[in-house]
Amino acid sequence: MSGPRVLLPWAPGEVGGLPEGWAAAVWDGTGDPPGEGVLRTVELFVVPYTFTAAALPLLARMPRLRVLQSLSAGVDDLAPSVPAGVTLCNARGVHDASTAELAVALVLASLRGIPGFVVDQQAHRWSDGFWPALAGRSVLIVGHGSIGAAVEARLAAFECDIVRVARTARESPGGPVHAFGELPRLLGTADVVVLTVPLAPGTRGLVDAGFLARMKDGALLVNVARGPVVDTDALVRELRSGRLRAALDVTEPEPLPADHPLWSAPNVLITPHVGGQTSAFEPRARALVRTQLERFTAGLPPVNVVLGR
Repeated sequence: MSGPRVLLPWAPGEVGGLPEGWAAAVWDGTGDPPGEGVLRTVELFVVPYTFTAAALPLLARMPRLRVLQSLSAGVDDLAPSVPAGVTLCNARGVHDASTAELAVALVLASLRGIPGFVVDQQAHRWSDGFWPALAGRSVLIVGHGSIGAAVEARLAAFECDIVRVARTARESPGGPVHAFGELPRLLGTADVVVLTVPLAPGTRGLVDAGFLARMKDGALLVNVARGPVVDTDALVRELRSGRLRAALDVTEPEPLPADHPLWSAPNVLITPHVGGQTSAFEPRARALVRTQLERFTAGLPPVNVVLGR
């Protein structure tokens, strides 16, 4: 067979190289994609980060494709387009540190009133006051995969009580993980609810009006998962009532239109889906791609499989 067998967003040397006899093409998501002569030989395709939309049309032009590697933790935007017989892998582990850092930053900034202090600084206004601490609070982590566990690890130093919830009950190193079915009972006990679930049929709209109504008065909702996990209209109603607060790295819709009521809702802090976009991303992403290349060229199954085998 002639032509590259892998399509990467970086030069092969930047991910440890390829064995003798293997070739790679490079496309970082910008500019024109490779031509038909290259695409028809590709067996492993690493989708450039944040360029899924540009990559999707290429999949049907890769008849030899066997493994599709995303550099995102969530693959909800990619999974529906994966051709039959192709194994889809996510970037589990790549975004854990960055996303967990932002989750904790959003919790602390919201509890300690940092957005208000920024406004006061711009107005040259000295406004002290009394703010809730994270210490002594109850934090409910909804979704206890690798990102949820990373959030818990970073919260451990803040003297807060952590409760874990996932799709199924199990034990974790930090303590029991409760099933989703226990959420109605647990929501009323939490001061902070952090969402780290993947977007799937069972989590789309999980945080609806009923979920929000069960949260205790004054509680903080933090979403570093996916925007559609939350019913935006229901959340806006709660924020406008003054009963709940929110800190959101993801929204529905996204990007958030300039005239969307969420922008002007009280007690909300919004960041523009930047949880994974830090200096920690690229070294971890390259390490994952190196692992996948080593396994692929050795004839071993890939890691982080979410679809296929």
